[in-house]
Amino acid sequence: QVRLIESGGGSVQAGGSLRLSCTLHDYSYGKNCMAWFRQFPGKEREGIAAIAWGGRRLYYADAVKGRFDISQDDANNAVYLQMESLVTEDTAMYYCAAALRPCGSWYADSTQYVYWGQGTQVTVSS
Repeated sequence: QVRLIESGGGSVQAGGSLRLSCTLHDYSYGKNCMAWFRQFPGKEREGIAAIAWGGRRLYYADAVKGRFDISQDDANNAVYLQMESLVTEDTAMYYCAAALRPCGSWYADSTQYVYWGQGTQVTVSS
């Protein structure tokens, strides 16, 4: 059974950093798209970063570009999201997701992803 397990969330002050991890079980991403989404209360999930082809294809939403960095770890079958310069507006539930094809311009479309983690909460205080 495929499982994606996120970790690394927590509470941090504005300006701080966090590193989210997504560990994959019974699934190897290969060249397929892996992404991070976040969801604000009462809102739909929004794609913020995606990676494929061993890191040669990277996608970032404008809201996180320059502050967040997505990476893959083939040895540990994991995907990470390094978040720097966090602001209160980054407070959300963060999800890892896996698609069954390489990333494209559709990377932020949640309907394109087949597997999802349970989410990890990130809270940024001022």
